[in-house]
Amino acid sequence: MHLTVEEALSIYPLSEAKFIAGSKGKHRIVKSINVMDAPDISDWIKEGEMLLTTAYLIKDNLEDASALLQTLNRRGSSALGIKLGRFWDEVPKQLIAEAENLNFPLIQLPFQFTFSDQMNGLFRAELSRSTHVLQSIMEKQKKLMQFALRSVRSRPLFDSVSEVIGHSLVVVSARGDVIYNNSEYQTSQLLEGWPWQNRNQRFRVEDRTGYRTPLMQGEKCSGYLLYCSIDPLLLPVEESLFVQGAELISYHIYSGYEDYFEQAEHREFSGLLRRCLNGNLSYADLAQATLELEIELLQSPFQLVLTDIVATVEERQSELLRLKEEYTEHPVLRDLKAIHVIVDQGLLSIYPAALQSPEQFRDVIQACFDNLKFDKGYYPRAAISSCKLKPDGLKEAFAEVKECMGMLQFEGVHGNVVHYRQLELSLLLGQIPTEVMEKYCNGTLRGLLSREPEYVREMLRTLEVYLENDGHVNETAKKLFIHRNTATYRIEKLSELLDVDFKKINDLMRLKLVFMFRRMLGRD
Repeated sequence: MHLTVEEALSIYPLSEAKFIAGSKGKHRIVKSINVMDAPDISDWIKEGEMLLTTAYLIKDNLEDASALLQTLNRRGSSALGIKLGRFWDEVPKQLIAEAENLNFPLIQLPFQFTFSDQMNGLFRAELSRSTHVLQSIMEKQKKLMQFALRSVRSRPLFDSVSEVIGHSLVVVSARGDVIYNNSEYQTSQLLEGWPWQNRNQRFRVEDRTGYRTPLMQGEKCSGYLLYCSIDPLLLPVEESLFVQGAELISYHIYSGYEDYFEQAEHREFSGLLRRCLNGNLSYADLAQATLELEIELLQSPFQLVLTDIVATVEERQSELLRLKEEYTEHPVLRDLKAIHVIVDQGLLSIYPAALQSPEQFRDVIQACFDNLKFDKGYYPRAAISSCKLKPDGLKEAFAEVKECMGMLQFEGVHGNVVHYRQLELSLLLGQIPTEVMEKYCNGTLRGLLSREPEYVREMLRTLEVYLENDGHVNETAKKLFIHRNTATYRIEKLSELLDVDFKKINDLMRLKLVFMFRRMLGRD
């Protein structure tokens, strides 16, 4: 039973009773009812219990009656109901004054009804209320299920859940940012006690009760959902509805492209960017929208990073979100204030033109990969575009990262992170016919290819490493785990066999082309 004293006095036959003192305590909660039939009844009173009596045990001693009131008030009793007509014709003024002083509800019960009549009336009312609550919760659960199964949503996620459950909501990210708030409370009030534990618990905002539950994705907490202004005496099944609402929100957050923990303007920009990349919005309109949203990222030099991972649909989505969080929190990338958008091709990130060199920027992205543990047999890869100066360069930058990601020889040749500058020449040369590449490679390497296969492989590997390290013999020897003199000998021998001069740029370029063509042809 969870009625206030005021509500209890509105239920027949208790509605025939009179409030004779302590009206300020009318909001005390009645959890149960007991009848006074023993002298030490006050020792057994529970919090929230309403006590009914004929005043038999206190009729001859007003001091005992006052002491009883004080004890009941101290133990958290909800009210004392006295039935007149048996031992008292009226409640003593001293007792009324004591109850008024304590703000303890004192009720004059109707003589014509027995205690059992009054108790049964309250129990029937409580049963009716509980039944109504259960029916309401079942209806809300049905609506939540329908919403969860709906493939297309016509209304925003948080608004819909708030409407179905019937409470105002607050969504807080794992960093303590209020992402959504349709309650009447301010951020400072809602974040009291931050950081919070990852468990369901009630909280207080001013004089109202709220319910807080973490938004979990596996073992990780991505934020918190707060229900404001709830009934402090809600049933356990109502709490379970709150948890179901949080689970639904967690599911939709991690199954769709929209990042609900982004700033509102970034979330709106993400939607516009997807429309633009799909051809449903011009780049000029996108540029104008960024100005209206006060996003200056495309108004100055920028570059794109496209990150993807080969996995199932659910795992891919989850891993891309993990990568996005890593980019956002990395100490170097965090200060660049990039915008990250999940698109069909993967995670698309827009960064201001990096102050670092392309190699340094690649190393930072690679460091993000290394910080995450990928233990399911797949590994992410990323492509970085060249720097663009104006918003209309977005189209070209997006084409560049897609080209890089689409190259068959991407993985294992240039590592897991590649800059467009690395592949720019390869992409250009890829338009040359296969027969022409074959002829060029065979002609340039003719003096070496006539030797023993093992010798050819060893010398080609030496030449490739030598070219990759810009002609530095020491670096070449280190990479091949051979002595410097051995590396020097091999280079001199290659110069003789191929009839090239490694000090001439033209000869170096010709040999560089050989290895680019060989990779395109799928040669070792």
